[in-house]
Amino acid sequence: MMKPTLNTISDFYGAVRLDVREPPIGESLLPRRPGLLGLFATWRERAFFRENLATKARDTPHLIGDIGLTMDQVRDELAKPLWRR
Repeated sequence: MMKPTLNTISDFYGAVRLDVREPPIGESLLPRRPGLLGLFATWRERAFFRENLATKARDTPHLIGDIGLTMDQVRDELAKPLWRR
């Protein structure tokens, strides 16, 4: 299990290396930019997605099933740090 915080330079390097080398899964809302700007854009997009998911789960939990997720899957997604897919 990945630690929820980046405590060392090697933790940060590992997170960055994974995101820069692996292609994004599915279509991104933002076009993928190369380098560090693209990495930060991807992380911002994940944070925004997870914030919206948390709001939906809190305000309308009965609709979570309509988007094809269970509440356990939502909790797992929200527990991920922004550098994890």
